[in-house]
Amino acid sequence: MRKRFLRLLPGLSVLLLLPLGAAALSSGASASAASVPPGCAPWCPQNSTCINATACRCRPGFSSWSGEIITNPTDSCDDINECEPPLAVSCGKFVDCQNVDGSYHCTCTPGYGLVSGATTFRNEIENTCEDVDECSSGQHRCHNSTVCVNTMGSYRCCCRPGWTPLPGFRDNQNTTVCEEMSFPTWTPPPGIQSQSLSGFFEGVQDLRRHFKPASAQNTVRVVTGPRGPGQSPAVSGGCFRDLIQSVDELLKAPGDLETLALPDRHHTVTHLLSGLEEILRTLAKAMPGASFTYQSPEGTELSLVIQEQGHGNVTLGQSHARMVLDWAMAAGAVGSGPAVAGILSSPNMQKPLANASLELDPERQAELEETHDSPLRGIQWRILSAVKSVLLSNTNTTKLDPKVTVIFSHRPETPGTRQELICAFWKGAGHGGGHWATTGCRRLGSRNGNTTCLGFLPGSMAILVNPEDVEKEDPVLDVITYVGLSLSLLCLLLAALTFLLCRAIQNTSTSLHLQLSLCLFLAHLLFLTAIDRTEIKVLCALIAGALHYLYLASFTWMLLEGLHLFLTARNLMVVNYSSVSRFMKWLMFPVGYGVPAVIVAISAASRPHLYGTSTRCWLRSESGFIWGFLGPVCAICSVNLAFFLMTLWMLKSRLSSLNSDVSTLQDTRMLTFKATAQLFILGCTWCLGILQVGPAARVMAYLFTIINSLQGVFIFLVYCLLRQQVREQYGKWFKRVRKPKAESETFTLSSRAMSDASKPITV
Repeated sequence: MRKRFLRLLPGLSVLLLLPLGAAALSSGASASAASVPPGCAPWCPQNSTCINATACRCRPGFSSWSGEIITNPTDSCDDINECEPPLAVSCGKFVDCQNVDGSYHCTCTPGYGLVSGATTFRNEIENTCEDVDECSSGQHRCHNSTVCVNTMGSYRCCCRPGWTPLPGFRDNQNTTVCEEMSFPTWTPPPGIQSQSLSGFFEGVQDLRRHFKPASAQNTVRVVTGPRGPGQSPAVSGGCFRDLIQSVDELLKAPGDLETLALPDRHHTVTHLLSGLEEILRTLAKAMPGASFTYQSPEGTELSLVIQEQGHGNVTLGQSHARMVLDWAMAAGAVGSGPAVAGILSSPNMQKPLANASLELDPERQAELEETHDSPLRGIQWRILSAVKSVLLSNTNTTKLDPKVTVIFSHRPETPGTRQELICAFWKGAGHGGGHWATTGCRRLGSRNGNTTCLGFLPGSMAILVNPEDVEKEDPVLDVITYVGLSLSLLCLLLAALTFLLCRAIQNTSTSLHLQLSLCLFLAHLLFLTAIDRTEIKVLCALIAGALHYLYLASFTWMLLEGLHLFLTARNLMVVNYSSVSRFMKWLMFPVGYGVPAVIVAISAASRPHLYGTSTRCWLRSESGFIWGFLGPVCAICSVNLAFFLMTLWMLKSRLSSLNSDVSTLQDTRMLTFKATAQLFILGCTWCLGILQVGPAARVMAYLFTIINSLQGVFIFLVYCLLRQQVREQYGKWFKRVRKPKAESETFTLSSRAMSDASKPITV
């Protein structure tokens, strides 16, 4: 009895320390304690085993906060989650770890199963999970309008060839529901009567009536004959063949289609191209995934790539053209069925699209006008390549990446100086008609009959060239320009030296001549040496700005020359020269160099990017920027012409009222001759540039180039060689040069004579 009591003391002491609420034991616990084996603690928690009277151990798969051994009756054994860190077990791939009380097991993820057929396993070594083919085992829920396609761990439901998802459904989903595709309805353009066109549309409708989407893949026979590396098999037969041959027949012998008015013809072709692209896209989507080509006897080529999905760039095309584009861009929205990309090349499409106008984007228009020095209105562009119709599954053109490369093959042609190759696409007008446009694409380069274009808009594209009869640069005019300016540079240099060194003619008039000569000399020199230095854009802009200033300064000094001539003639009537000199000395330098500086500063500050073109370092014509030069020049030429006419009128009155004073008469006649010469010197002949139109354009171009390139020669002739004082000064300078030479020769002769006299005489 005493021994049993002592055994109860440890438990009793613990119970006395517990709070009052925890001291009461349930009847279940009392029952458990009553069945505790002798020598074990009756308070061992659930999921544990007894070690002795004071300790318990948690079973495998359980743990307590105090560790494996429990000595505190308040502790408990909780389940260990083996599927979570830090004790996560490794079950392998394609599995899920399932935790249970005191243990765990591994199961294959949905869509996978064990090879043995069992449902669970314990570790990675036992993992034999593999994909379950739901389509073959019948475990899918695809609608009967779709085809089940097994995927790793799952499946998807795809529309059958020739079917398309119902509105509100997406393809390649487990819930996809599809309907049979309908052949596009194609009707002639309204208001256009053509028997040949009606026959063509009738044939298209026959094709529509016989079109069976469910068996469309059988309507095209693929020929797998010999072909080069990477070349796709050629399609021969079926819907594609019939459709393309019908188009060839229509374009080869258009019949009354040629008699249509130009807008109606272009409107018809717009309908033809758009409808043809839609039909080809529909037929292609009804085909199984493939890449194939077809070439008709008339040279029409079709290249198509059809596939469910893809990544990266894809290249397609044949002899007429090749296209490189990103497949994701061609496919469009994800899950929209098989994606299609293709090119249809038609050489015969050039006929109905002939004589169509070209709409250049503003930047390209400005570049070409600057290159040609003339507007491009009224030019009929010629189609150089076959017309390419690009068709894609993605018809949302607003979200297309423009960086698509199209390489056209065409007849090699070396364009002249004024010829241009243009990458253009056909743009149909909503009210009828159509035209070529360049917005969205540009030419990267041309070589050996291949032209590369960057940029893309789905539709029809071609390479255009302006015709050979467009006026080209005349090489003779180039020779005249360089020879004339070279002579002018020499004469201007001699004239400037004369005005600086000849003191006998130093006056206000000479100062004007000197400044004009210096400005023209610098402008012509910069023009000859740097007008085509377009390699460095910043340098070219600086050269253009310098030329702008120098030529404006030259014309400003021409204006001052004209004003001085007019005032001199006017004061000749009252014999008052001093007032003219004082007025010109006060006016000429601020005006001659200040006004051009203000004009150039305003132009450069407002639009500096318009200095320098792609072909020469001069002002661009876009946005009217060229009028920063032409405006002042036209104004100065007009004012100088008015001064010239008024001067002649005053001199005419003076000559008629003169007496026999020979000296005054001679001075007046000389002034009259110089006034006539001013017509060339003061830039009035630049008005010839306005007359370069019509039949006399070539003659006026030659007169304009000859007279204005020799302006420096006229200045040297009139202001230097024809002035008596200058000729006398030239004579003095020549004598000074000749005198040292004569003295040197005399000294040489005397030295020789003395040397001969000193020699001994022998008999």
